[in-house]
Amino acid sequence: MAQTGGVARDQLKSIVERIERLEEEKAALAGDIREVYAEAKGNGYDVKALRRVVRERKLDRAEFQEQEAIIDLYRSALGLAAD
Repeated sequence: MAQTGGVARDQLKSIVERIERLEEEKAALAGDIREVYAEAKGNGYDVKALRRVVRERKLDRAEFQEQEAIIDLYRSALGLAAD
């Protein structure tokens, strides 16, 4: 492996190329996700609500309940609580 100034050039190049490929895949996936949200919107779904549901599904139950309790507290403090 060729070294330049203590850096393994081939290994570094391989790492950079892998990162570049993953960034391309990430961009493609982001485009796919946008298309699904656009499809949902076209079918009459609220995209903001969908994004929130997707975000909430990533949380474990305890974390979700904690966030909901805090939001309810803030709503109540601001007079926005549902009666």
